[in-house]
Amino acid sequence: MDISSFLDKVNALIINPIIVLLFAIAFLVFFFGIFQFVGSAGESGERDKGKKKIMYGLIGMFIMFSAYGLIRLVLGTFGINAPSYINR
Repeated sequence: MDISSFLDKVNALIINPIIVLLFAIAFLVFFFGIFQFVGSAGESGERDKGKKKIMYGLIGMFIMFSAYGLIRLVLGTFGINAPSYINR
C-alpha cells in the first residue's frame, strides 16, 4: 500500500465523516440559537444566549468549511484524487 492510497482511505473513512458530523452539530447549534432567540421575544437574557449560540454555530460552520477546503487543497497539492462520492 502506497502513501497515496493510505491517505485517500484515511480521508474517506475518518476525516470526512468527522467533518460532516461536526458540521451537523454546528448547524444544529445554529438553529437551536435561532429558535431560542425567536422564542424568547421579551426576555433579554435568553435572547443574548440565543445570539451567542447563533454566532457559535456560524463560527463552527465556517471552521468546518475551512477545514474541508484545506483538506481538498492539500489533497490536490499532493495529487491525490478526492473520493468519488465527493466529486459527484
